[in-house]
Parts: sequence; C-alpha cells; structure tokens
Amino acid sequence: MTDGPVIEFTGFMKAFRLFRENRLSEAEAVCTNLLRKNPLDQATWALKMQCLSDSTYVDELDNEDMGLAETFLEQNVIATSARPGTSFQRPKTTAKGMNPIMRPSTNAGRPLSGVVRPQTSFKAGSMDQAVRTARTAKTARAVSSTSARNMRLGTASMAAGADGEFVNLARLNIDKYAADPQVNRQLFEYVFYYVNDMRVAHQIAGTASKSASFEDYYWKNQLAKCYLRLGMLNDAEKQLHSSLNQRKLIESFALLAKVQNRMDQPVAALKTYAQGLDSFNEDVTMLTGIARVQEALGEYDLSVDMYKRVLDVQSNNIEAIACVATTHFYDGKPEIALRYYRRILQMGVSSAELFMNIGLCCFAAQQFDFAVSSILRAQSTMTEDVAADIWYNIGQVMIDVGELEYAARAYSIALTHDPDHSESLVNLGILKHRDGKIDESRAMFSSAIAKNPLMFEGNYNLALVCLAQGRYHEAKNLIGKALEAFPDHEHCRGCTKI
Repeated sequence: MTDGPVIEFTGFMKAFRLFRENRLSEAEAVCTNLLRKNPLDQATWALKMQCLSDSTYVDELDNEDMGLAETFLEQNVIATSARPGTSFQRPKTTAKGMNPIMRPSTNAGRPLSGVVRPQTSFKAGSMDQAVRTARTAKTARAVSSTSARNMRLGTASMAAGADGEFVNLARLNIDKYAADPQVNRQLFEYVFYYVNDMRVAHQIAGTASKSASFEDYYWKNQLAKCYLRLGMLNDAEKQLHSSLNQRKLIESFALLAKVQNRMDQPVAALKTYAQGLDSFNEDVTMLTGIARVQEALGEYDLSVDMYKRVLDVQSNNIEAIACVATTHFYDGKPEIALRYYRRILQMGVSSAELFMNIGLCCFAAQQFDFAVSSILRAQSTMTEDVAADIWYNIGQVMIDVGELEYAARAYSIALTHDPDHSESLVNLGILKHRDGKIDESRAMFSSAIAKNPLMFEGNYNLALVCLAQGRYHEAKNLIGKALEAFPDHEHCRGCTKI
C-alpha cells in the first residue's frame, strides 16, 4: 500500500463534510467565514441555517410540555364531564389490573408507569395550585404558556455570532424565499426550531404550500406543527388529515394522535394509532402511543400487554422495559422486576432513579446487601430534581425495617430538597401523629392537601384526625374530597357508611 496524497477539503465542501459528520459547530464556523467573503452565497447560507436548526432540534412527537395557558385555558376540550375511560381527566378507576393506590404517584397525583415522560399529567389540580407550586427551568415563577426550552430557543438567535442575529427576519423577503424550493425547508426549520417565531414559520409554510399547489404533504405537516404550537388544534387536525390523504407517514399518524390527545379525545387517538398500525405493521411509535394512552386511561393490563408487544418488536426499548418492570414489582414479583432493571443497566443506562429501583427490588426480594449498595449508589448520583424522591424511598425502606426515627429524618431531608413533596408531608404527618404530636400532624396533612389536592391520602388522614377530635362535619367533608380523588378507596367508603 503506497502513501498517496492526503485530500483536504476547503470552502463549501469542507463545511458540507463537517455537517455530514455531525460536527455542527465546526461546520457553522466554516460557513460563517465563507459568508463574510461572499454574503450572497445561497448554498452556504442554507447550510448554516441547517446547522443552527439541527443544533437545537427536538422531535415534535416528544415535545409535549404544556404550560398554564395550554393546561387551564384550553378551549378545545369538548366534554367537561366525560364518561370514565373516554377522557384523560376521568380515567378508569375500576379497570382490571393493579389498583391505582398501589402505584407510585407524581406531585400532580397521577400514577407513574416506570419512566417519567413529558405531559404525564394533563390536568394538574387547579389554576391556583399550579401557580403556587409549578416551577420550571429553576426559576422563581410558574411556567407560562411557553416551555423552558422554547424560552431558551427564543433568545438563541441573538447569540449566533458577534455580528448579531444571523437572519434579520424583519427585513427578509419571506414570500420570495418561502417559494424557493432550494432554501425554503432550511429557512422554515431555522425559524421554527432556532428562532422559535411561530408567526413567521407559519407564513413560510403557508407560502411554500401554496407555491407547491397544496400538493406537498411535507408542508401540510409543518403547518400542523405551527398550528399545534399556536394552540389551533382544529386547524392542525385538518392539515394532518389532508396530509394523510396524500401520503401515509408514521409522523403524520403520530402527530394526528398527539393533536387528538391535546383535544382530550383519547378514543379517537387510539383509532388513529390503529390506522397507523394497519399501514405500518408493528411500528414501535404506534404501539408505544397506544400503550401510553391506555395507561393514562387507567387500563393498566392493556397498557402492559402493549408494552410487551413493543418488546417483541424492539427488545432494547427502555421505556417498555421500565414499564413492564414496574408492573411486576407492584404485582409482588420483585425478582422478575429486578431482571428487567438489570437489563436496562446492562444497556448502558446509569441514573439515580434506576439504582433506586434496583435497590427497592433487591430489598423486596430480601437481597439486603445488594439493596444497600444500590441505594447508596443512587444517593451518590442523584441530582436536585430527583433528590426528594430518592429520600422519600429511603424513608419507606426505613419504615419497613422499623427505624421510624431515621424514616422521619429521611422525609425531612426530602422536604428540604422539595418543599412541595406532598407524599413526604403525609408520611411525616403520620409519624408525628404516632408520637402524639397531633397539632404538628394536622399541619403536615393540611400542607399536603394545599400543595396537592389530587392526592387523597392527605384528606383521608386529616379526616381520621378530625374524627378522633370529634370534628365530624369537617371529617365528612374531607372524606368526600378523598373519594373525589379516588372513588374506590375502601377505607373512605367504609367511613361514609358509619
């Protein structure tokens, strides 16, 4: 083998090769130097826009964070009091499968499935509750109608370079470039993902769709994304139906189901996913979407069966493995759940939540040496956003081994990390009541109710305290609130019969 001359790329070809190798910052720097020499180089201009948009790209199928405006000022929900099982606000509490009381819950009151996903709760209590407790991006104010990611993207273009923003949209001839098929897609993605200007992005997509004689499914999907961001769900649904009539794509089915979920039409979303499976047999995106919707509706058995079907198609799907593992754990099979969690660990995933789950499974399976090491590993790797949950689980372990003093200390530490952790407040209140500190326990239960009205344990325990003190009317009202949150709680129903 002879040593030949080394080929070095320069100019646009160098930038394009760096872009193909996903070295976006280097490609952007090369494009910037080329544009300083020739600002009218359209190919370099388009490539730089693609580099900037790819650096902040987030799949819209996974971008489901909703702020207060979208959550509480929603005008697209059809039924205000839907039948159980037909709305995310009224899941099936009597469905077959595990009792919802046996599943872990978020601060919003919804049972967890084993992994935390965006939009795991659709209606988190009241507007007042969300304003007082919801925080995002480590700020001191409640999340508004835009997510933290969008706030970051909205100011990202100002830091594009020393020369200011890359594209001055106010002076750009939108109609001219939106009608040019050579650059309109790059321009749209730059405005949509990087600048986060939905008005201009909608204008680009509308002009491009018109120039294509309304026969390009791509631009109909992009219009639907703009309408979805703007909260115009009916218009987004029309665009996606039109796109599917032209060409059936996985993305189109998934986006349409997402829109229907936002409109609180889970039955229609399940039908859309089923139609997607008819066109794309055993597609993981469709199967996962069905499993998520069924879980949100309280149909846990069907959801787990669908996750197992996902694993038959894609054996390394972490979400499906975690959900099946959680189901086995709460079914009293910690040894089987441990096998699934260890499988996730073997796949290279390393997080405090995973180590905590492994520790709890080992503890339930009486493998105490592995349980202690896993819980210590979870403590050493936890971040601030999960620290409260880690210490809450440690408190649960301490109660199981009879160390109530250490359990109370663990719950107190959890509250230092997250003062709104209502589960820790309830358990700490129970321990205070056991020690005879009635006033402190009442304060704990009241605080838990104020922070999370959807968690029935606070109302139920406070009702028991009021019943012991002879406050029967107050106890009756609290039992009623607990039954509103969980109608099938046997102890609450027993209290109403007394």
